[in-house]
Amino acid sequence: MNAPVEYRPDLETPSVSEQETIRSLESLFVDMAMTVAEKEGHAHRAVHAKGQGLFTARLTVFNDLPEELRQGLFAEPGQYAAYIRLSSPPAEQLSDAVSTPRALALKVLGVSGERVEGGDEKHSQDFLMVNGPSFTTPGPDGFLRNFRVLATTTEKAPRAKAALSKVLRGVENTLEKIGGGSGSIKQMGGQPQIHPLGETFFSQVPFLYGRYIAKFSLAPVSRNLIELDGQAVGDSQDAQREAVHHSISTLASPAEWELRVQLCRDVEKMPLEDASVEWSESISPFVAVARVVVERQAGWDGEKSLQLEDRIAFSPWHALAAHRPLGAINRARRVVMAASRRFRSEFNRCPIHEPAGL
Repeated sequence: MNAPVEYRPDLETPSVSEQETIRSLESLFVDMAMTVAEKEGHAHRAVHAKGQGLFTARLTVFNDLPEELRQGLFAEPGQYAAYIRLSSPPAEQLSDAVSTPRALALKVLGVSGERVEGGDEKHSQDFLMVNGPSFTTPGPDGFLRNFRVLATTTEKAPRAKAALSKVLRGVENTLEKIGGGSGSIKQMGGQPQIHPLGETFFSQVPFLYGRYIAKFSLAPVSRNLIELDGQAVGDSQDAQREAVHHSISTLASPAEWELRVQLCRDVEKMPLEDASVEWSESISPFVAVARVVVERQAGWDGEKSLQLEDRIAFSPWHALAAHRPLGAINRARRVVMAASRRFRSEFNRCPIHEPAGL
């Protein structure tokens, strides 16, 4: 196996149109959030608006990691309090009859060290992940094209969306049976209606890992989570939220995940700027660097969870300098997520604060 690639600034190559594209994305995301806020009387996140679970966790960095993995947050063994938020990607509070990809955000608290420039939190390290190993488009241009289409349907035709989702799930199921599967179909509503806690989640885009470059993954390892892999959930209004709450609130033993790292070992086959390329595990497998443990608690606590959702934000730019987000998609997220956060806070007249603790 090749040695990990050390980061060099020339590995990031912004296009000449990148800033214009990012400005267009910023405007589009705020417009989508405004559309939802004006209809519902409350501002949500511009994407990943619907929370499907929100609960506390503990992250433990492993002892005796090899040198190449002892970087940043993982340089020394230790324990940290954390929040986990599960969500659905759309900008609106859709019924779970419309089945889209699952997302998970992990906010690690009480982290010390040099911060990434431009981040607006001082002691947290956020990891944002989706249940697929690669992004749907190479960069922001394709992302903008996709979201222009989605923006035209925001807060429109919920029954038609549910009907289309049912059809697309059938198509996706057929493709998977013959060894295929389509990220685009899943994104449009064809995501299999299965339990989110049985899924493995991926950062999809790269980050600094100390001197190196890496992607992250969060994989279930305890039996009570592994048993949920592929388990069907219903298609009621809040089917995912109800399934998550039931599983977390009835735990007989802790739920456990591994936080894993995939180091870049070949910049040609594991590019920084093309987020649609899945990094091959035959070149560089994911390796566990920490364990995330959740004890029995409410997986979703009604009004209490809604209030907490309004007060906190997740961003890959809430980060140590050692884990600075890399690549065009991450550069776009820096601007777009900050704009979404500002709009949400101002519309709701609710300040968003970095949690000091659980």
